[in-house]
Amino acid sequence: MHHGILLDIGSDVLVIYNGEDYIYIPLIHVQRMLENVEDPPIAVPSNEYPMDHLHTLSLRSILNNAKGMFSEIQVTKHQSVHGYVTTILNDYFVFYSPVYKTMYIPINHLKWLIPYTSSQTPYNLENDIFPVNPTPLTLARTFELQLEKLIGKIVVFDLGTDPDRIGQLKGIHGSFVELVTAKGDIVFSHLEHIKTVHYPS
Repeated sequence: MHHGILLDIGSDVLVIYNGEDYIYIPLIHVQRMLENVEDPPIAVPSNEYPMDHLHTLSLRSILNNAKGMFSEIQVTKHQSVHGYVTTILNDYFVFYSPVYKTMYIPINHLKWLIPYTSSQTPYNLENDIFPVNPTPLTLARTFELQLEKLIGKIVVFDLGTDPDRIGQLKGIHGSFVELVTAKGDIVFSHLEHIKTVHYPS
């Protein structure tokens, strides 16, 4: 749960300020909002937004503005990822993380995004270790087509929190993705429930 001042709301995203960070939350993931009268008030920020809001405030515009800007995102339930957006496609975006490297993330699974507001880098790493073009793999228009490019490779779904989400991608059959785990078990996952994909390079 996030606590803060509601600063703005757009067609499919809202912005709250918690006294330190600007948090961009897609409306599809807002289950409820409560007015908080008990906690000490948060001062309205005097500095400008970390991203340009002159145009229509939408999730796609936020992702476009976040390209190349160090950010923290949350996609899976309890784990956030630090890095930067590199590309936005039809139904997914590409995120580069110094930990997970190139990640493919369906847009509808993004829970929230917090842009860094200072010159800080993730893990205090030097700027020159972040590649400008982080992956040699060409990008497809849709998430499903991008997964097809990974057939035959070892992939990790949903940050690998479950052993059944790591394995060799064998194929896509309609709405299901076939994965062979380390022990040779065949697991089928519904395409709509895959939150992140990355692969060891």
